Amino acid sequence: MAQYTSKHGIVSRPPYELYMGFADMRSLVERLPEDKRTGVTADFDSIHGNFKGFDLGVKVSERRPYSRIELVDDGAPFHFTVSLHFDATPAGDAGKTDFWIEVDPDLNFFMRQMIGSKISDALDKIVDGLVAVSEGRMPEGVDPSMFK
Repeated sequence: MAQYTSKHGIVSRPPYELYMGFADMRSLVERLPEDKRTGVTADFDSIHGNFKGFDLGVKVSERRPYSRIELVDDGAPFHFTVSLHFDATPAGDAGKTDFWIEVDPDLNFFMRQMIGSKISDALDKIVDGLVAVSEGRMPEGVDPSMFK
């Protein structure tokens, strides 16, 4: 499997708070805009829905409180693992978290060539968006009118 790692981002929330926002899959559905929730179901350990015509599901395979959550595919068209990392920042920044993501998708050579860079870009955008929201800013590329 190829591994893709996002950039590291300093999120303006302590590790335990950020971790808890991802620990319960139901809370992820609650954060989706109303029009994106259709067909998305979740329980504490898993979330399922349709993304661009593909049925996709993930489930938590491991929780290391306040430092790491590992997700694996659950009904996806290919196998993958996603690790969310919530690392404490150096002393003096107790209210901040060094957040980053690793993805290990089981893709053949052709698929890696076709979408590998898109995976990396998407991971970096997720980290950038989370950093922006934690600082009270709108993430780049998000239209504020969609929240009205």
